[in-house]
Amino acid sequence: METVIAFVIIFGALVFFHELGHLVFAKRAGILCREFAIGFGPKVFTFKKNETVYTIRLLPLGGFVRMAGEDPEMIEVKPGHNIGLLFDNEGKVNKVVINNKDKFPDLKVIEVEEVDFEHKLFVTGYEDGDDETLKRFEISETSFFVVDGQETQIAPYNRQFASKTLLQRTLAIAAGPAMNFVLAFFILLAIGLLQGTPVDKPILGQLTEDGAAIKSGLQEGDVVKEIDKQEVTTWKEIVSIIQAHPEEELQFSIERDGQLQDIQVTPKMQKSEDGTIGVIGVYGPVEKSVFPSIKYGFIETYNWTKMILTSLGKLVTGQFSIDMLSGPVGIYVSTDTVVQSGIFYVMKWAAILSINLGIVNLLPLPALDGGRLVFFAVEAVRGKPIDRQKEGIVHFIGFALLMLLMLVVTWNDIQRFFLD
Repeated sequence: METVIAFVIIFGALVFFHELGHLVFAKRAGILCREFAIGFGPKVFTFKKNETVYTIRLLPLGGFVRMAGEDPEMIEVKPGHNIGLLFDNEGKVNKVVINNKDKFPDLKVIEVEEVDFEHKLFVTGYEDGDDETLKRFEISETSFFVVDGQETQIAPYNRQFASKTLLQRTLAIAAGPAMNFVLAFFILLAIGLLQGTPVDKPILGQLTEDGAAIKSGLQEGDVVKEIDKQEVTTWKEIVSIIQAHPEEELQFSIERDGQLQDIQVTPKMQKSEDGTIGVIGVYGPVEKSVFPSIKYGFIETYNWTKMILTSLGKLVTGQFSIDMLSGPVGIYVSTDTVVQSGIFYVMKWAAILSINLGIVNLLPLPALDGGRLVFFAVEAVRGKPIDRQKEGIVHFIGFALLMLLMLVVTWNDIQRFFLD
């Protein structure tokens, strides 16, 4: 149950902050955002605030912000159609009823002659029973279509994604991945504040319960002056000496409560990538303060970003295996392992996943944010956007291939973790 809760919280937070970046900058640009969704597929939970419907969907495969103008408007009104009109206090049309008109007793029904829901915002037509008098009605910028009793806000062109400047559109798309890096930084900052950040001082940090250090009488906070008569001034020097002497007795000269004393410690042998090393079961010293934690957050975010990019670089050099990729199943299994190690490991795992999500979304692939930014770059060079229909086809194909890859990776995860 702990793993399930951790997985839901981590997944929800990563997707929420990613999509929040899109939402905030889209709204700042004046774009009508129809839906803010976490997950795909059937809706599990939904509520509406102002112009936007907020939903949680069944399949934990990502999320989206549906902006007006990104997809073709599903409701189309043409000359000859019969529609019903409802008006606001200023006499402008605020609801356009497409069907089930008998449910609205105050409806004014017209046969459409001409209509413009995007630019000039008007409709002309003939009222029922009057085929000679052509009337013109102004449409409110905050009007709605009503279909089967459901309201969908009409999006004038100035509220659509395509109407915004290249910079505004770029910020709205790039803000999603950027928020993942911001989230990772704040998670790592919190770890630094709560757990402490490493400092390179010759002081013993927390001791493990079954380590050689605690069995020999060493204590957390002991200041190490010498090891086998060799002066030490940093934590790195202590680690280096211990690792070089597995199963060899070492004399620690330490200062405790202002008193100097010698303690004999024999490091245990432990296997490593380079052979065997000595360990005594002690962590390095840490300090809990704001500025070192901020520095720690930046450095760790940078280091993990660099490490993930290096791994992705193997795609280019051909050093790639499908086992290097993980879908929701693989992430869940890894989360289960991390949960057993404690809250700080879970937090760091969430930060790593957030960085990974940010980087992957910036890849120049169709259907990803990076792919859309590539189209914006081409637009900046050409001086005009690529045909929206052609771009839409590219992104649709990219999304289909992405979903196919997700299915392959998920099946591979199931085979690796449950069927082998």
